[in-house]
Amino acid sequence: MADQRQSLSDLKIIRDGAPVSNTPAAAATVTDGPVEPKIDAQGRSYATGRRKNAIARVWVKPGKGKVTVNGKEIDVYFARPVLRMLIRQPLVVAQRDTQFDVVCTVTGGGLSGQAGAVRHGISHALTRYEPGLRPILKKTGFLTRDSRVVERKKYGHAKARRSFQFSKR
Repeated sequence: MADQRQSLSDLKIIRDGAPVSNTPAAAATVTDGPVEPKIDAQGRSYATGRRKNAIARVWVKPGKGKVTVNGKEIDVYFARPVLRMLIRQPLVVAQRDTQFDVVCTVTGGGLSGQAGAVRHGISHALTRYEPGLRPILKKTGFLTRDSRVVERKKYGHAKARRSFQFSKR
């Protein structure tokens, strides 16, 4: 009975806005201070981006807007203009397209999935370098991982859902 009364009083304290205990963990969850940027010794910020089966490791550092993918220029690696535009979207929306250099390595998937993974990684790396950009990138949906993947093939079917052609005789 005493535990129930204590928990009810704790709930009242929480409702009124005071922390329940003086432990560092409780104080950290109550206070919402400014988020610190995560920058390594070389002045870079790192993030991982994923899309379909592609995984991109992305480093963002101050520069002139150069994007390198697997050691190649973006124009060479992603020949289609749509994919290049897709990758540059987070930088353009944040108005930082000429302020940061991007170096990334991508594995798995096809070119479209890799471009999506790089975009996701750039968005996360930008928020780690400059936390003030998070609301802009979150609003445009660049921080959300696109979880759509190819459906697996089922037995007795030609593809995931396509059946074999029916033959009466």
